[in-house]
Amino acid sequence: MNRLIGILVCGVLAAGVSACGRAEDRPRAKAREPMPVTVTPVAAIATAERLEAGGVVAAPQSAAISSRLVATIAAIHVNAGDRVRTGAGLITLDARDITAHTGQAQASAVAADKALTHARAERSAAEAEHRVAAAWQKRIAMLHARNSATDQERDEADARLSVAAARLAGTEAGIEGADAQLASARAAVGVATATESFTTVRAPFDGLVTERLTDPGNLAAPGVPLLRLESDGARQVVVRVDEARAAYVHPGDQVTVVIDAAAAHAAEAYGLEAVVTEVARAVGADQRAFTVKVSLPPTVTARTGSFARVVFRGAPRQALLVPAHAIQRHGQVLSVYVVHDGVARLRLIRVGPSSSEGVEVLAGLEAGESIVVSPLARLVDGAAVTVGKLPTRPGGAS
Repeated sequence: MNRLIGILVCGVLAAGVSACGRAEDRPRAKAREPMPVTVTPVAAIATAERLEAGGVVAAPQSAAISSRLVATIAAIHVNAGDRVRTGAGLITLDARDITAHTGQAQASAVAADKALTHARAERSAAEAEHRVAAAWQKRIAMLHARNSATDQERDEADARLSVAAARLAGTEAGIEGADAQLASARAAVGVATATESFTTVRAPFDGLVTERLTDPGNLAAPGVPLLRLESDGARQVVVRVDEARAAYVHPGDQVTVVIDAAAAHAAEAYGLEAVVTEVARAVGADQRAFTVKVSLPPTVTARTGSFARVVFRGAPRQALLVPAHAIQRHGQVLSVYVVHDGVARLRLIRVGPSSSEGVEVLAGLEAGESIVVSPLARLVDGAAVTVGKLPTRPGGAS
C-alpha cells in the first residue's frame, strides 16, 4: 500500500515538472525573432474587359455533297477520313435510264441532220426548176411580142414561173425549219450528256471526307446530304457575338481562343493567339447577334465542330495582378498573406483569368498592398515578419 502511494506521488511530481517546463517555453515562443519574407506590391495595370463568346471550330471550306438527280446509288468510292482531289469521283448513281435518254437525244440529232440535208437537196431541185421556168417564161414572152405565141401559152409560162418561185421559197423555209430542229436536237444531246455526267458525283475541291451519310442501294435526291467534305488549311472559329459588343470587334483584332480540352492538345486548351478575319455586317434578327470568323494558327489540329471560346478585348479598365506563386490554394479557397505593420495577415481572395503577367484579383486586395511571395510554407496568420526585397512588377505567373 505504501509502495502504491509512493508511485502516485512520483507521477504527480513528474506532471508538475512537465507543466512548469511548458509554461516556461511559452514566453520564449512569443519572443521568437520575426521571420524574413520577400514581398511584392499588388500591381494595378491598364487592361480591357473580357468579352467571351462561344463558337465551333470549322474548316476554311466545307460542303455537304448531294446529288443533282433522283437516282439509286450504285457505288460509293470513299469513306470517312479519305483525302480526295478536285474532280475525283465520290459516288456513282444508277444511270441506265439517263443513258437511254442520251441515246435517244443523239438519234434525234442524227435524224434532224438528215432532214436538213434533204431540205437542202429539195432547195437545189427547186432552184433548177425555177431557172427552167424563168427561161421558158422569157422565151414565151418574146414569142408573144412577135405574135408567135398565144395568150394562153404566155399565161401558162407565167404561172409555171410563179409555181417554181413558190416552191423555191418553200424549200428555203424547210431548210430553216430543219436547221432549227437540228439545233434543238443538238441542245437536247448536250442536256442529256450533262445530265448523264451528274450520275457521277465529284469532289468540288481538295479536302478530307469527314462523314459518309449513306450506302449503296439508297435513293439519292437533290438537297439530301450523302457525304461531308472539308478543305485543308488553317482552321477557323465561327462565333456569334451580341450586337451590343459590335463596337469592340474589328477585322485584324488579336484575340485569345480556348478550345475544348477534350478535343485539343493541352496548349490549345489553355489558350491560342488568333486573328479576327471576318465580321458580318448584318445582325441576325433571331438572336440579335452577328457572325465573327477567327483564323487559327496552322498548327492547330482540333477537329471541326469542337467547341471553342473566343475572348475579345472590351472597354478599358484597371486590373489588379499578383504572381501566381504567391497564391495559396486549399481546395476551392484561395488566399495570400498581406504584410501590414510587420505582421503577415491571411487574406481570402477571388481571382479571375491569368496571363503571362500574373493572376488577376477580382476581390480581396487593393492596389499597392504588399503580399508575401516567399517563404509561404512556414508562414502563419499573425506572424511577425521582416520585409525583404520589393519587386516592382508581379511575375512568374503560370
